[in-house]
Amino acid sequence: MEKKWLVFYTKSRAEKKVDALLNRFGFESFLPLNKVVRQWSDRKKKLEVPLFNSYIFVKDLESSIPEILKTPGISWNIRHNDKPAIIHQSELDTIQRFLTSGMLLETTSLDNLEKGDRVKVIDGPLRGAEGVLAGSQKDQKFTVLMESIGQAIRVNLPHNLLKKLTF
Repeated sequence: MEKKWLVFYTKSRAEKKVDALLNRFGFESFLPLNKVVRQWSDRKKKLEVPLFNSYIFVKDLESSIPEILKTPGISWNIRHNDKPAIIHQSELDTIQRFLTSGMLLETTSLDNLEKGDRVKVIDGPLRGAEGVLAGSQKDQKFTVLMESIGQAIRVNLPHNLLKKLTF
């Protein structure tokens, strides 16, 4: 059997602890971290926060899910169509490209997205990424859907970097 990237939901703000525990227990995990600047009344601080709140990815066999669920801080295994949710390597590669682009990212649940044109990025560090345009001329938000986990990544891109896809 082939190991797949399984998706798990963690307790609130426990993602980094869960990631460390999974690694200590010998599991291969992936916790995408986004660099953000937080403002306090007296200072600004750069932090690394999870890109997807309460989500962590573990590469293992589906038969290992009960063992993974024993990890303190993991709440449950995310399911899609009554099967364990799987995130494909191409989706993980896209997440990595977004994180290394240096652009300001925000995530949103798919439930909050507006239906828009399917587009492809034609230039820049995100070249080749496909997604949905969910915004006006002023608010040019390009969105990549991670349908299997019910999440999305959004970034502001100028319209001239996008090409409409036709099917």
